Amino acid sequence: MSPRMGLPARRTSVWLGIARLARFRADGLEQFGHTPQAFLNSLAPLLAFPLVSGLMTMLGGEGHYAVLNVLVSVIALLAPAVISYYFTVAWHREVLWLRYAIAFNWCEAAVMLTAVLMLLLPGSAMEANHAVWTGVLSAVVLLLGYWLVLHWFLVRRGLHVSVSRAVLLVVAVNIGTGLLVKGPSLLAALIGFVRGG
Repeated sequence: MSPRMGLPARRTSVWLGIARLARFRADGLEQFGHTPQAFLNSLAPLLAFPLVSGLMTMLGGEGHYAVLNVLVSVIALLAPAVISYYFTVAWHREVLWLRYAIAFNWCEAAVMLTAVLMLLLPGSAMEANHAVWTGVLSAVVLLLGYWLVLHWFLVRRGLHVSVSRAVLLVVAVNIGTGLLVKGPSLLAALIGFVRGG
């Protein structure tokens, strides 16, 4: 038995969970673990993107910029978990938070990987054909819209909250993460503008 949730230990499949949730099947949530180690595992693919990008930037001779980008990426990856946790505490749903956060991370990684592949695979065709570029970009925008709806579904089914609370959490997570990531640079630009004016 799990000491945290009183659930029996059983085999789970992250890939099956992602596939079922991608089709808006709530039973996909049962395929994810609910332990701190499972949460750390769910962060691994998300951390791979900024670490590889940072390494490439560092090899290009811009070490300071690479470190800054990795730190900003880590904030962006952890912010949704932190923001959502405080909402679940306020709604007395914290016992459900860990599994929701793990499912969120894995689904986000799958959507991000799909978006990156969509942008990279037809690279040469996009350079030569503006219509192909527009089509791929439109598909990526639709994919991001799909991710917002899937996030809402994860909140609604994973935390067992009302439609309005699910919408509130999706908005809060996205705006809160955006402010944490872009807020300092926007504030610095504003201060520079005021001083320069």
